[in-house]
Amino acid sequence: MNGGIRLGSVAGIEVRMDWSLLVIFLLILVSLGAGTFPALHPQWALATSWATALVAAVLFFASVFLHELSHALVGRVYGITVRRITLFIFGGLAHMENEPRHWRGELLMALAGPVTSLALGVGFLLLGGLALGPEGLDPERPRESLARMSPVATLLFWLGPVNLILGVFNLVPGFPLDGGRVLRAVMWGITGNLRRATRWASRAGQGFAWLLILSGVALLLGARLPVLGAGPVNGLWLAFIGWFLHTAALASYRQLLVREALHDIPVRRLMQPDPVAVSPDTTLRALADGPFEETGQRVFPVVEGGRMVGLVGWPEVRARDRGMWDRVRVVEVMVPEERVARLAPGQEAEEALAVLTRAGVNQLPVVEDGRVLGLLRRRDLLHWVALHGDPELADLERGG
Repeated sequence: MNGGIRLGSVAGIEVRMDWSLLVIFLLILVSLGAGTFPALHPQWALATSWATALVAAVLFFASVFLHELSHALVGRVYGITVRRITLFIFGGLAHMENEPRHWRGELLMALAGPVTSLALGVGFLLLGGLALGPEGLDPERPRESLARMSPVATLLFWLGPVNLILGVFNLVPGFPLDGGRVLRAVMWGITGNLRRATRWASRAGQGFAWLLILSGVALLLGARLPVLGAGPVNGLWLAFIGWFLHTAALASYRQLLVREALHDIPVRRLMQPDPVAVSPDTTLRALADGPFEETGQRVFPVVEGGRMVGLVGWPEVRARDRGMWDRVRVVEVMVPEERVARLAPGQEAEEALAVLTRAGVNQLPVVEDGRVLGLLRRRDLLHWVALHGDPELADLERGG
């Protein structure tokens, strides 16, 4: 989820919108604008229904963002690095770059999101009650009361239950949902073993995912289930959510095993030493016909006076017309040194993998005092994990 649209930054945390968000955004907009609101308020103008639906969709994802932001801010207090939040089809995701150092930090970070959603839900309902005015809801004629509600009151009474449902759903003890992280924190506190706690929480998440998948299949076959309702659309949606959670539960456990395999391994041990470097005055033609053909490198440090001044790879070369390669120099297309993410030779490989992921690249230079000592490639890390990682990781890869 490194792509999508950058929406901005809050408290030093980048906020991005994944393209898949448009799917659920349109579903909410259409279901409310063309179905729910016109049915509740037949007297409303069409524009009023659609405008209220648009605001509802925007505020729903603002609520999801606050849910994830609360995770990030509480996690920061306990040493958990979250540099990016992504809003996507299933809501939101706070990207954790390291595991919690203590079970209490995990517990409080996991609880922060659902507590925020529940608080928002209660708050919206209280504001909705105020927006109704002194008449309030008539329990003997609820439909007439709902029909009289203003757009503001209708919006608040929709957002309230939705946030309550979001908070309760995330408390389901299935990893990597928030409730699964609460379960992991409790198991971690009891056993003192993060891996064992993660394994149990992951299995609970997979079990919950299979429950959703089987429920979805039952709906597809015509069954009607309490709360879940009936119909093939609900069935497909449940099965899809179940598949996503099952995949996420496995991936989260794999991620822990990978981090353990790379823990305390210095970058200098895994890097490719003494990479081929090029001069800023090298032409793109000389670069393409020389180092690109003769070496296995995909990127080249640009070095002048023994110090790195930039980095150049095939995307930068390919961006220029081939007919100009004889006249264009590397210095004109390279990524300048100040924009290049880099690693230190003593840095842990576990942290290096996070840097590679955050930068969205497959290799980075290893630099010390401005001198390029090597290149670390993602495949070097994965090769180490394959050779030295826990055998359980290989079993997961075969079975997952």
